[in-house]
Amino acid sequence: MSTSKPASEARTGRVVAGGIALLVLAFGVVVWLAGWHLGADSAVYRAGALTLLHGDPLYTRDVLTALPDWVRLPFTYTPAAAPLFLPLALVPSGLVWGVIAVLSVVGLMVVITVVSSPPGGSSLLGRRWWALPAGTAFALTLEPVWKTLFLGQINLILMAFVVLDVLVLSARGSRWAGVLIGVAAAIKLTPLIFVPHLFFTGRWKDGLRALGTFAVLEAAMFAVIPVDAVRFWRDSATDPTRVGSVHWIFNQSLNGLVNRASELAPWSLAVAVGVAAVLAVPAVWLVVRLHRRGEDAAALLVTAFYGLLLSPVSWSHHWVWCVPLLTLLVVKARWWAAAAVALLFVSQVVMLVPNGGDAEFRWGLGWSILGNGYVLAAAAGILGLAARELRLVRRPARLVTV
Repeated sequence: MSTSKPASEARTGRVVAGGIALLVLAFGVVVWLAGWHLGADSAVYRAGALTLLHGDPLYTRDVLTALPDWVRLPFTYTPAAAPLFLPLALVPSGLVWGVIAVLSVVGLMVVITVVSSPPGGSSLLGRRWWALPAGTAFALTLEPVWKTLFLGQINLILMAFVVLDVLVLSARGSRWAGVLIGVAAAIKLTPLIFVPHLFFTGRWKDGLRALGTFAVLEAAMFAVIPVDAVRFWRDSATDPTRVGSVHWIFNQSLNGLVNRASELAPWSLAVAVGVAAVLAVPAVWLVVRLHRRGEDAAALLVTAFYGLLLSPVSWSHHWVWCVPLLTLLVVKARWWAAAAVALLFVSQVVMLVPNGGDAEFRWGLGWSILGNGYVLAAAAGILGLAARELRLVRRPARLVTV
């Protein structure tokens, strides 16, 4: 009986959380039937798949020919992303947002479940049936999460791939470990940051498997669409401006911060890369230390947030990693830290600061701090944790977990 109650609690929580996913799906059907226009990015995913099927170019036009008339966006993803989006070609155009939205909510639940269930520890979801549905509902109020859903982005799905890969498959020594990261990177390049994470934490086979999966998927496209594949890797892959204005407030990366401060000076990217290189030292050291202490979720989060800082473009909706961070802080009862993180991402601060055009160039110190809130918080978090870890090294007899 002692083991049946936690199992029952967890099962009840999953059922209630599943009800939230069904509500999202029902709303997606309403959006479809009502003809509302939601999910511009999900429309691009579907259009990319249709463009591939039709044999049309993916990267030679400003917009894809298969896009609905209310969306005017280019296909900015890798060539391998187009065939991976092929299942969306079977979905009616107006329903694709609902499909992506419900998969995203399921991904959100997967992340919360995995992070709140540490190996060998007591699962929060097994003790409180309401933890998963409450956590899921609260996560929907976070700016990166609701914006991801609104745009029809796949950030939550890709995050679930990475979390499952590192914290479940790799932790269990699965032969499939690394594959999900390779697939995620074949859709968006940014998940490649988790390959060195696997290497630095001693999981070489998993890292090589991730690289191999990515390389095979991308190499196959040189046979399928050679002209587009060459064009992407020659031009688009190294051009951060292909996805929008890098100085816009919603680019919460070091590159965005420096470009705003310098008013798009040509040396901005070089400075941002230099700052990221310096920050890599405490970040990598912290990842290794946390992993060795068995705190794999914390180590993964350091890599995730460092990756957001490093990427030339990290739109605010890419910061969905605040969900596993909040989950981990709650599980560890770090209430003040959890409250601070929740306030930052619930406050919608990046929506409130003056932005657009050249408004970011006229901020001044006060607006600059608020307008770069995600960047400054992540950098401060990495440096603060590294400093704390250094104090533990100097006092080994008083080892305290993060």
